[in-house]
Amino acid sequence: MKIDNDQVRRLAALELNAATYSGALNADEWDGATLPRRGTPIYDINGTVLFHRFAVKNGRAGAGFVDVAGHEALGAPLLAASWGAPWNQAELKKAAIAAVTKGKRRLKFTRTRFVAYSYPKLALQLLNGKEEVAMVELFTWKRVPAPPTGKKPRKPLEPENFERWSLLDEMPRSKQLSRSRNFQKRLEVWDKAEKRKANRKFLYDRVSLAAFKSFVIKNPFVDTWEVHYSKRSTDHHVCFELRGQETNVWCVGASTQMLLDFYRYEYTQTRLAVELGLGTAANPNGLPYSRVGDVVDVVEAMSSNALDCTMVVNPGWTTFRNELKQNRPLISFVPGHSRTVVGYTRTRLLLPSVLAFRGLLVFDPWPPNAGVITRWENFDTQTYQYAYTSAVTLA
Repeated sequence: MKIDNDQVRRLAALELNAATYSGALNADEWDGATLPRRGTPIYDINGTVLFHRFAVKNGRAGAGFVDVAGHEALGAPLLAASWGAPWNQAELKKAAIAAVTKGKRRLKFTRTRFVAYSYPKLALQLLNGKEEVAMVELFTWKRVPAPPTGKKPRKPLEPENFERWSLLDEMPRSKQLSRSRNFQKRLEVWDKAEKRKANRKFLYDRVSLAAFKSFVIKNPFVDTWEVHYSKRSTDHHVCFELRGQETNVWCVGASTQMLLDFYRYEYTQTRLAVELGLGTAANPNGLPYSRVGDVVDVVEAMSSNALDCTMVVNPGWTTFRNELKQNRPLISFVPGHSRTVVGYTRTRLLLPSVLAFRGLLVFDPWPPNAGVITRWENFDTQTYQYAYTSAVTLA
């Protein structure tokens, strides 16, 4: 089901208010943050609007963005929120066009659109009418390859590292139906809350905890943990460092680097690329699905077996929560991409209906040479294929 712009903006404001009120998002950053009248529509490869990205600003506190579903098959309105990574649609479009048209005076196009060419990785698509002229990956400004032809069919949701693919077309029908039901239930909660609220002065263009209080009947429940140097969290802050992938296909190398860095095993991505078989910086390649087990071998080998690494297939919420409660970060594979997970949050509000949220703190190595921290990624809207846990076995 397509969700119109007014509905998307309303949901963005409501979800951000709820997340900030519950304590999942930092009130110093988000309370008072404003949303533009329109977000940037991000399309699926099949041409359907997948989600909208809203640039969020809050005076001296800085800027960030929030992703809100444009299709109910994603499972929930709020997909992800990130602070400190501003979204400038105009500047990104300008840079992408400049990269793809450089030295090509006759390149003709009539419109552009942002595309999740390999969700959550983004590109700008240049079109002449309905025909694609070019597609260029954001931040790397590399041409996204055309759809493969003559290749042996692969399994759904197992794309190569730099392959365009449709999330909606490859998502199993049963999952689409289940997530659509969950999305509708979420909307019903908000509808009930708004009908109950007598005072209609709530602003849908900003986060306002003072205005949102009238929605909440009961104090919120929150359960949160972020990785620290030790389990004693009273006297220090989050202990994890973001590493951007050094090529557009070295997400596994960067994720492995971040995990090993936490345990004080410092290796360059170039060295880890050799161990993982990812080629060189000049001629890089990604890790194929047939070799996902190599991550276990490399983590253990590079720690001289001081770390016991385990690959978990189709990890559930308890896998992430239990490991993080033990102060252990994880590597996480989603279709076509690898990141690290270093924290979680569970919140629950009574509006009058129960409004729950489960989020992961993701240190994502994409975009290359920068990366981005997402606090939080909605666990119930993503597909987690593999997780890699690590525990110290030698002291």
